[in-house]
Amino acid sequence: MELVRLGGSELKVTPIAYGSWQLSPRFWGKQPEKTFIEAMQRAFEVGVNFYDTADAYGDGYSEKVMGMALKELPRDKIVVATKVYNRFYEDGRRHGDLSYDYIIEECDASLARLQMDYVDLYQCHSFDHSTPMEETAEAMQRLMKEGKIRAFGMSNFTVEQMRLARKCGNFTTLQPLYNLLERDGERDLLPYCRAEDIGTLVYSPLAKGLLTGKYTGDEKFEDLRGRREMFQGERFRELAGRVQGLKPIAQKYGLSIPQLVLAVTIQHPLIDVAIVGIKNTEQIEEAAGAMGKEISREDYHNVRGALSGA
Repeated sequence: MELVRLGGSELKVTPIAYGSWQLSPRFWGKQPEKTFIEAMQRAFEVGVNFYDTADAYGDGYSEKVMGMALKELPRDKIVVATKVYNRFYEDGRRHGDLSYDYIIEECDASLARLQMDYVDLYQCHSFDHSTPMEETAEAMQRLMKEGKIRAFGMSNFTVEQMRLARKCGNFTTLQPLYNLLERDGERDLLPYCRAEDIGTLVYSPLAKGLLTGKYTGDEKFEDLRGRREMFQGERFRELAGRVQGLKPIAQKYGLSIPQLVLAVTIQHPLIDVAIVGIKNTEQIEEAAGAMGKEISREDYHNVRGALSGA
């Protein structure tokens, strides 16, 4: 599998990454730890070398599970990304904190949970309005100098927030929300990143499962999807029908609907990586199958058009 370089960093990764947000009990409920460990290890076996997590996912739980899973893999053959932003309290409260001291402290905590000496990519999970960006960048640069991180980036930043960050430090990646139903990033975020050589790692490329084709539009959800408009009522049924309509194009390429969606996503010239939320080995095997697939220009636009209702 051909690897892609993440922006101005030296990191080379597969265009499909293993995402671990599903190990956040507050959003997805309790999950079977053993199943996730098996899936993370299977990812490497099927050619995925890139793993993304965050301290916020389960208040460190996701990092702990990933640490247990990846300690069996060759460290120099995998690329691991995590994030910092939330300061946690024992009573469940949290708030943003990208101050110098907290970043240094929390990076050490993440490394301990991951059972690693360094992480390849350390990302600001969101923009902190209470801390000068110069202070945040200084902490990141110290961590790089100490060898605890290899590169640092941003997540959920606007274009102007990225401009400020880039003025203060060598932030080389952005992790924004993007999928074929939610394409707002195409207007300014993604073009800006390409112009500035910022690597793009999009999250939720399957729209929390809606783009997998497994729903009819009548399902009910007890997790966070139950509060999202696209998973309710007539809107849900309409979108589920559009996704089902992709089946003939998927069959043409010998792909499943999720594989077709992911192949079109990573074929986008402004997207480097799609981070796919994974719960089991079957899901990572299917997601990895999207790598290396070439969709014709006509079908690329047919897929996008079908999902937009055009």
